[in-house]
Amino acid sequence: MATLHVLFACILALLICSAAAAESYNKKNQVPAVFVFGDSLVDTGNNNYVHTIAKGNFPPYGRDFAGGRATGRFSNAKGVADYIAQVLGVKQLLPPYLDPSLDLQELLTGVCFASAGSGYDPRTPQKMNAIPMMTQLNMFKEYIKRINASVGPERTQEIISQSAYIIFMGSNDLTNTYPTVDYRYTEESYTDLMISLALDFHKANVQKLYEAGARRIGLVELPPTGCAPAIRSSQGGPRRECSESLNRRIRLFNSKLSLMVDQMNQELPGTKAVKFELYNHFVSLAENPAPYGIEEVKRGCCGTGNIESGVLCVVPGTCAAADKYLFFDSFHPTELAARILTYQTLSPPDLSKLF
Repeated sequence: MATLHVLFACILALLICSAAAAESYNKKNQVPAVFVFGDSLVDTGNNNYVHTIAKGNFPPYGRDFAGGRATGRFSNAKGVADYIAQVLGVKQLLPPYLDPSLDLQELLTGVCFASAGSGYDPRTPQKMNAIPMMTQLNMFKEYIKRINASVGPERTQEIISQSAYIIFMGSNDLTNTYPTVDYRYTEESYTDLMISLALDFHKANVQKLYEAGARRIGLVELPPTGCAPAIRSSQGGPRRECSESLNRRIRLFNSKLSLMVDQMNQELPGTKAVKFELYNHFVSLAENPAPYGIEEVKRGCCGTGNIESGVLCVVPGTCAAADKYLFFDSFHPTELAARILTYQTLSPPDLSKLF
C-alpha cells in the first residue's frame, strides 16, 4: 500500500511538471487569455443564468470547491475548463461569461461560453434549452465589444490574436439526439452532418475573427461516453458493460475531426487548428486507474452512482471520497479525473502545435 501511495505521488508530481511546462509555452508565446466553447463537460456555470434543468448549482456539486460552494460545474470542485486555463498558464478558474459579477481583469484573461446540454446539431440544445453553438459565438462577439469599449481596439486585437480557443462538444449529439433521428441517418451520415455543422461553426468563428487575428484553435476529441455510468446502466446489460455502439459513433466522429482540422488549416492560412486526443487517455485511465488512487470507474460518486446526474444528484448517498472515483455523477468526471485527463490531453508537445 505504501508503494502505491508513493507511485500516486510521483504521478501527480509528473502532472504538475506538465502544467509547469505548459506555462512555459504560455510565457514564451504570450497567451493572454483562453476561451472555451462546448457543453456540460466544460460549462463552468453559464447554465445558472439560463432557464433550463441542466444545472449543477446545488449540492452535492461543488462540495469540494473552496467553501463547499456549488458553482454550476458538473463536478465536486474544478472542471475541465478550469484545468485548460491552468495548463495554459492563464489562471486557476475559468469563469462563465454570463456571470454578471465578472470584473474587467477576468474578462481580459478569458471566459467560458459553454452550456450544459448543447451540441453541434441545432436539435440538441433545444431538448434542454441549452445555449446553441452559434449563440455561444454571438456571445463571443458581444465579449469583443465589451473589452473594446474598456481597453480600446489595439489591446483588444492583441488579446484576440494571441489567445487560445478551445472547443469541446459533440457528446450530446451522439448520445441523445442521434438515437431519435437514426431512422433518417446512418452513423456515417450523422457524423458527417456533425462535422459539417462543426466546420460551419469553426469557419464562421475564425472568419468573423480572422481580421482581428484569431488563429489558435484547439478541438478536443470526445471521450468514450459509452462507458459513462448512466450509459452502462441503460445500455450495458446485466454486467453494465460499455456501450460499444455509442463508442463506435464517438470514434468515428473523432476520426473525422482530423480531416476538419486539416481543412481549416488549408482554407485559412495562418490558422493553427489542432486536434487534441482525449479518447485513448480516458480509456487508459479507466483501464488502469489504481496508480492515480482511483478505485471506482463504473459508478459515479453521486447517489447510487448508476444513473444520477443533474437534478437526480440531490438524492442521499454521495460517496465519502470523490478522488477515488473516475466519475462524480453518472456522466461527468471528478475534479481529479478532469485534472489528470486535461494535463494528459493538452500535453506540452501537443500544446506547442498551437503556437
